[in-house]
Amino acid sequence: MNEGEATGRREGWSGLVGSRVVVDTDSSFVYIGTLESAGDRFLTLVDVDVHDMHDSRGTKEIYTLEALKLGVRANRKRVHLLVGRVVSISLLEDVIRY
Repeated sequence: MNEGEATGRREGWSGLVGSRVVVDTDSSFVYIGTLESAGDRFLTLVDVDVHDMHDSRGTKEIYTLEALKLGVRANRKRVHLLVGRVVSISLLEDVIRY
């Protein structure tokens, strides 16, 4: 990633700071929490539900819908995620119920 891409990513994600977000990664993990900061190498989330989908029968989408409906069950105070592992990030409130 070049410096321009890193700056663009950081600026795009900085608008989400302070909001509850869903972070999908290139692994079986999904993270739901409040975005505290967005840097070039790490995203920092607080009050985070870290969930390994290998421990579930459903999909990341179903798990996210359940969190939206039932509330986020935080199991970590703070998590630092490598930016390079992030596939997508969205506001939890932007998840469409179906």
